[in-house]
Amino acid sequence: MLKPSWLRVKAPQYERIGGVSDLLADLKLNTVCEEASCPNIGECFAGGTATFLIMGPGCTRSCPYCDIDFDKSARPLDNTEPARLGEAVVRMGLSHVVITSVNRDDLSDGGASQFVTCIDEVRQRSPMTTIELLIPDFCGDWSALSTVLEAEPHVLNHNIETVPSLYKRVRPQGMYQRSLDLLRRVKAFSPKVYTKSGLMVGLGETDAEILEVMADLRMNKVDILTIGQYLSPGPKHLPVHRFVDPDLFKYYKQEGEVRLGFLQVVSSPLTRSSYHAGEVQRLMREHPL
Repeated sequence: MLKPSWLRVKAPQYERIGGVSDLLADLKLNTVCEEASCPNIGECFAGGTATFLIMGPGCTRSCPYCDIDFDKSARPLDNTEPARLGEAVVRMGLSHVVITSVNRDDLSDGGASQFVTCIDEVRQRSPMTTIELLIPDFCGDWSALSTVLEAEPHVLNHNIETVPSLYKRVRPQGMYQRSLDLLRRVKAFSPKVYTKSGLMVGLGETDAEILEVMADLRMNKVDILTIGQYLSPGPKHLPVHRFVDPDLFKYYKQEGEVRLGFLQVVSSPLTRSSYHAGEVQRLMREHPL
């Protein structure tokens, strides 16, 4: 299926992204930008930002939409990773940092302790930096979730990804209700934390199903929503069923912010979970919790 014009982005030039790429290589850090083949890598790296991928790059789940490598082998955590991440935040001068991870179902706490150590390192080295976490579902281990929340991130993101009817095909090791429960528990445990989730479109869902998921997220107290076009990483991954018109993305935003009451809906073909994530600082000033 040929990509429409609104999805075509220029290939990033090394002189624009090389500084960030070299820094990450020097500190031996992974980013979701590179591992998941994000189309915005040129813009983000050129702007000096990146979404750090900890405990990776191999994932213990094999979701057929994702370009991150599947690796079911148990790997010990790298105890030096949090310090290297903190150093990257300082060297990049980040005012807002996004930290995500692969799924680590092989670990007893799903990697919650590594998230906490990363938060501690960032706070110690760059205390004014706001911190956003994009976490897995921890297989429903709510004690692991509590461990992460006790570290007090500013934003807690967990992506719902798709509509319930597509879960078995798109996210076979996930559970729609479990993800909703996680987001609800975040607000119950930490009402001052901004909650966030994300949706991909173009996988075979209907617009009515998208609106139903948006309503479910708001019922579970989600503050911020991102909606973006699914792009298949390759022939071994799920195909694109449709390319959603930019005007429809504007409609999702209008419905989400005006009718449903999200604090912010970021909705466009190239939107991804962490795209322009630093804008949450303005949101925090305008809508303090």
